[in-house]
Amino acid sequence: MSPTEATLTYFNAAADLLQIPDRERYALITPYREIKVECGFARDDGSLATFVGYRIQHDNSRGPMKGGIRYHPAVDLNEVNALASLMTWKTAVVDLPFGGAKGAIAVDPKSLSAGELQRLTRTFTQKLHDVIGPYTDIPAPDMGTNAQTMAWIADEYAKFHGFAPAVVTGKPIELGGSLGRDAATGRGLLYATECLLESLGHTVSQFTYAIQGFGNVGSWAARLFHEAGGKIVAVADVTGAVRNPRGLDIPALMAHVAINKTVQGFPGGEDFPGEEIISQPVDVLIPAALGGVLTGANAGSVKARFVLEGANHPTEPEADAVFAARKIIVLPDIYANAGGVTVSYFEWAQNIQQYRWEEARVNAELRRTMRMAFTSLAEIRRQYLCDFRTAAFVLAIDRVARASRLRGM
Repeated sequence: MSPTEATLTYFNAAADLLQIPDRERYALITPYREIKVECGFARDDGSLATFVGYRIQHDNSRGPMKGGIRYHPAVDLNEVNALASLMTWKTAVVDLPFGGAKGAIAVDPKSLSAGELQRLTRTFTQKLHDVIGPYTDIPAPDMGTNAQTMAWIADEYAKFHGFAPAVVTGKPIELGGSLGRDAATGRGLLYATECLLESLGHTVSQFTYAIQGFGNVGSWAARLFHEAGGKIVAVADVTGAVRNPRGLDIPALMAHVAINKTVQGFPGGEDFPGEEIISQPVDVLIPAALGGVLTGANAGSVKARFVLEGANHPTEPEADAVFAARKIIVLPDIYANAGGVTVSYFEWAQNIQQYRWEEARVNAELRRTMRMAFTSLAEIRRQYLCDFRTAAFVLAIDRVARASRLRGM
């Protein structure tokens, strides 16, 4: 099932509960604008390289569109469309005054030098500058991009429109970035997990965890869950995996990865194949890497009692059905990993105000936002007797639909 088909499956299940008519459904799922551009630039050796870039602007009924830009060789229009719509629902779940968008360039960033990445990013920005902006569409980092990428976008945008740091979020602190933004997705995942476990009479420190992915989200999740007393017993990255049933020393593992660029070979654990991370005997599985990793074919091998989605769209609908039958609780991506876009909103607000918040305030506001959203999700779940993913889509779609109706569209 394609990412767009999977998203539509979830959308329609929630729309059925809300009894939204077909005509309105079509308006809610149809993107506001689809952009495809050719990005040509000079390579370091003087040759010309060209890559395809996308920006899908899905919905702006609740505010400016918001969403990351990813650099990955496998991205296509279908994936970006699905991710853009998920951003619309994600910002609505945590009640941010944003809509949804997503961007991508089909490129392996590791194949380019820093200079080539900068030229590619500036070319992409030149093609998009007239359809993005602080009150129109606000990009952010995603897979394969980072704060430096956002700095290049902001600088290139300024050549056309003047100094406007709020055009992107996830920037370096020196250029208007927010304190706490780097850890935000992992920290939001922790706060979401605290809410879920508290509702069931448990705490983070009572459980064991396996984390798939050790990039920004996975590494911060590992560090923060470890600090909260959780026992991280297995971690995987693109190179493989490492485990220790007594618990991994996460600070030592992070130091190992900083030097060796891999979790494998960590002296405090045992190496094992990365694809086996989902079947580890743990209480909580955190997929925090690519989408579509939990499928109908492998969902039966998951031994965890809880799945916390740190990645975007890691679970296919067929896997959801398996988890439901096995009474495995899934905390969906459009809520669980919303910490990143929430602190992006705080960064945008600071840029508009030209006033920087202290990190303690950022974290406190993030915790408050995640807890308020969970309260709403729990109420929807009780009202409709549904799972958390359906509840999240019901909450989001209802908010977006109400805003659209009030605007007369």
